[in-house]
Amino acid sequence: MKRSLIVNADDFGQSPGVNRGIVETHERGIVTSASLMVRWPGAEEAAVYARTHPGLSVGLHFDLGERAYRDGAWVRLYEVVPADDPKAVADEAVRQLAAFRRLLGRDPTHLDSHQHVHRKEPARSVLGGIARELGIPLRHEAPHIRYRGDFYGQDAKGTPLPDTIGVEALLRLLEGLPPGITELGCHPGSGNDLEGMYRAERGEEVRTLCDPRVRAALAALRIELRSFQDSSAVSATAGGDGVEWT
Repeated sequence: MKRSLIVNADDFGQSPGVNRGIVETHERGIVTSASLMVRWPGAEEAAVYARTHPGLSVGLHFDLGERAYRDGAWVRLYEVVPADDPKAVADEAVRQLAAFRRLLGRDPTHLDSHQHVHRKEPARSVLGGIARELGIPLRHEAPHIRYRGDFYGQDAKGTPLPDTIGVEALLRLLEGLPPGITELGCHPGSGNDLEGMYRAERGEEVRTLCDPRVRAALAALRIELRSFQDSSAVSATAGGDGVEWT
């Protein structure tokens, strides 16, 4: 069986530096898709790029807030709405989807969420319903697509793990990809202009994702780069079990 890889950059629109990193890794590296945070000041700039570069697949990165591990405890950097309030989450999902449509002039090609908030209820059911309605995949829920989040330069408490986002680590990850379709999550950026936990690591991701050894390895391993909007690679159909990939 063939091996196909979707390389998706999260946090598109969160800051000018993140936008620059995603643009660079799309144009010079292996990023094929991105997930847009519609509430942030860089969202309009990101949307302009996406509208003029249709080769970049763009989905909605649903944003309910962000936490960081500091001084031995998790602290909330911001909260959009309470993540345990079903009505508030549903209303916010409608708002963010409407904002995406205003910015891009179309529906998202896929759905996921900031800090994986959709792995828990009520966001899981809310975004699952939107995904089925639009006929697009929701990260972790599409039965024929695997998500890999281990290309990430920190542990769960923010301790740096620089070796996990180096070229050698990415090459090992590619060598071990199973048959079928895999989404590789990444977080490139430049300029270090965010307040969250993941900052300097974004620049290292840019360097790795643009390294010519990575693209050479994809060719040697016969791994095909594809995106969520590539109808020749994947087709999504809404159904009771979520999105089916063929």
